[in-house]
Amino acid sequence: MDTKKEVLSILDEVLSLGGNTAQFDLDTPLLGALPDLDSMAVVGVINMLEEHFGFIVEDDEIDGSTFESVGSLVAFVNGKLG
Repeated sequence: MDTKKEVLSILDEVLSLGGNTAQFDLDTPLLGALPDLDSMAVVGVINMLEEHFGFIVEDDEIDGSTFESVGSLVAFVNGKLG
């Protein structure tokens, strides 16, 4: 499974980026860099990650640093997957 590719697909879908995530790498900043990634979009991304990967994200497991970059979000997902 290519976690990065799947996370980027979810970001693309939730944020309606029209395929622009294909240009993203692990160092691409997210929170504060993507205008579409507001607090409601973060909730949407978390919900889609939970549905897609089959895990639950508790409120105390996530903070702003999780959405700092593509790499930090992928690392979070990989950590949840064990």
